[in-house]
Amino acid sequence: MTESVEEFRARAAAWVRDSLPPQEGGQGMIERRRKMNEEEELAEVQRHRDLQRTLWDGGFAGICFPAAYGGLGLAYEYQLAFNEVADGYQTPSLLQVPTMVPCGAVLLDFANEDILKRHIPAILRGDEIWMQFLSEPSGGSDVAGALTTAVRDGDEWVLNGSKIWTSGAWAADYGLCLARTNWDVPKHRGLTVFVVPMHAEGVELHRIEMTDGSREFCQEFLTDVRIPDTYRVGEVDDGWTVGTRWMFHERNAMGGGSPYVSGQRYSNVVIPEEGDKFVRLARQAGRLDDPRTRDLIGETRMLDLASEALTTRVSEGMLSGRLPDTYASITRLMHAVDAVRKASIAFEIAGAAAVASEPGERFDAGVSWLVRQQGAIGGGTTEMARNNISERVLGMPREYNPFSNVPFRDVPKGPPSA
Repeated sequence: MTESVEEFRARAAAWVRDSLPPQEGGQGMIERRRKMNEEEELAEVQRHRDLQRTLWDGGFAGICFPAAYGGLGLAYEYQLAFNEVADGYQTPSLLQVPTMVPCGAVLLDFANEDILKRHIPAILRGDEIWMQFLSEPSGGSDVAGALTTAVRDGDEWVLNGSKIWTSGAWAADYGLCLARTNWDVPKHRGLTVFVVPMHAEGVELHRIEMTDGSREFCQEFLTDVRIPDTYRVGEVDDGWTVGTRWMFHERNAMGGGSPYVSGQRYSNVVIPEEGDKFVRLARQAGRLDDPRTRDLIGETRMLDLASEALTTRVSEGMLSGRLPDTYASITRLMHAVDAVRKASIAFEIAGAAAVASEPGERFDAGVSWLVRQQGAIGGGTTEMARNNISERVLGMPREYNPFSNVPFRDVPKGPPSA
C-alpha cells in the first residue's frame, strides 16, 4: 500500500463522517449503564459488534493486524491517524480490550496458523468477543500462581479450576486461559495457555453483583472441560513466556500505546472533549471563575499533554526496537496515576452535587471518584508496574523470593478468598 499517512487520514475522515454515528453525550452514562437489564446489556454489546462490522465492511478494521488474517498490515501511525479522525464518533470500544488486546495480540504472537486463520478475521469482523482468564479466587495479581489445572489426555487437555474478575465474560465467545500443567517445577515454569470456548461443556459462568449494582465482573468454573491440543497457545509448560508478552500487551493497552485498538478510549491521542468535561463541570457548579478551579482545569490539560507525549515516545521506542517491552509499565503507571488524579479533580470541581444530585455529569463525577482505584488495579496493579520499572527498567535488585526454585506443589498456599 503506497497511501501516505496524510492521504489515509483524509480518506478515513471522510469515511468516518459518512459511516459512524456521532458520539452520544456523556451525561449520565455511568448511571444509565448501571441500570440496564440483561436484554439492554446484550443489545449494547450487539451495537458494538455491529460497529466493528462497520469498520470491517469499510476497510478500517485491524489497521495494524497482518493482512494475511484480515487486517490492513499498516504501521502504528495509520492507527493513530484513524483514532484522531474518529474523535466525536461512536467506535466499538467494548471490543477493543481485551478482545483485540491483549487476546488478539497474544494470538498473533504465539497461536498456530489454524487458530489465526479461524479466529483473527472473526475478531476483526466483530463476530467474536474474547476474554482473558487470569485471576483466580486464590490470587489476583499473582497470575503465575494459577491453580487451575490442565491434564493431558491423548490429543485433548482436561481443565479444572476457577477464574474470577473476568469483566464482560457473560457476553464473550472465547477465553484465553492460563492453566497449570506441571506441579513439579517452580511456578513460572509449569504453565500453559489454552483457548477455551465460553460455551464449552463444563464451563459454568456466574455474574458478580457489586455494591453499586454493576454485574460486569464474572467468575467461571471449569469442570472437566475438554480442550483439543490444537487450541493450545505456545509450548507446553512455557506459558510464562506467553504470559509475559500477554502482560506487555495489556500494560501497553492500558497505557494508551497499543497499535491494535481503534477509537479514543485506549488511545494516547488527547481528546479535546475530555478537557471540555471539566469546564462543563465547573460551569454547572458555578465555579468557572474561581481561581482554584481554573488551576485544577489547567492541571488536567497538563496531564493530557504529558501523558500523550510520554506514551508517544515510549510506544514509538518499543515499536522501533530502541526500547524494550518492559517500558510499557511506564505508560501503564502514568495512565493510572493520571486517571486517579482526574477523578479527584472532577469530584472537587463538582462539589456536593457529585453525591447528592440527579443522574448526570456531576453525579458521574461522584461515582467515578468512588471507583477511581479500579484503573490502578485492572490490567496489573500500579504496584506491579512500579516493581517492573524499578527492576527491569532501572536495574534495581529484584525482590527476594525464597520459593523461586521450589517445585510449585511444595510452595505454601493460603486458602482461597471467600
